[in-house]
Amino acid sequence: MNKKNNVGQSETISHEPRLYRVVADKIKGLIAEEEIKPGERLPSERDLATKLSVSRASLREALIALELSGTVEVRGGSGVYVSQVVESEAHLPEVGAGPFEVLSARRLIESEVAAIAARVATDSAIDDILKAVLEMEAHHANYASNESADRNFHLSIARATGNSALVGAVEYLWNQRGRLWHKLKEHFQTEELRHETLTDHRNILEAIASHDPAAARKAMRAHLERVTRTFSRG
Repeated sequence: MNKKNNVGQSETISHEPRLYRVVADKIKGLIAEEEIKPGERLPSERDLATKLSVSRASLREALIALELSGTVEVRGGSGVYVSQVVESEAHLPEVGAGPFEVLSARRLIESEVAAIAARVATDSAIDDILKAVLEMEAHHANYASNESADRNFHLSIARATGNSALVGAVEYLWNQRGRLWHKLKEHFQTEELRHETLTDHRNILEAIASHDPAAARKAMRAHLERVTRTFSRG
């Protein structure tokens, strides 16, 4: 009997809609109720978050999802504009886990991965992490190359643990950076953020090279928390 209940609970959880999709539906409802027409601007993010009783992070994910569906247009420095008449039956395209879900999981897992790497990393493994940092610095202005180097940095740290399961976990989380993530980054990535990321990576590298698990854990968590703050607040 318990087994049956557990299965039912698992099925319920698996079909539960992602929060950003729920918020997106609320935004579509607001657009319809207030008769906001194509070409007209939505209230500010702050006002929308208050009106809908949601966090800025959830609101921002929802707006990006609506932009991907063609419902709204996010114009940097200007606001969010309705692009087309909202149909209540229209569904958002499936875009996977939300960016802030992924960042939350990465904070939990990669902070510990960095701490383990600091304890056990060999000189060769540390050289690989350094190589990824140098690669990212060299390709600072090239988005694709910079993204690849960023990925190499985080995977190099996971490989430094000598635990293939952790490498797989970090790689899986990285691969969850889907359409929502890249659109969010496109809108809110700045030159300042890129420089801060390089500084963060240097701090993480230094802690691992010094074989200081506490410092490595703290540096990785600080890095991912800063990215979360930047993308949720702009």
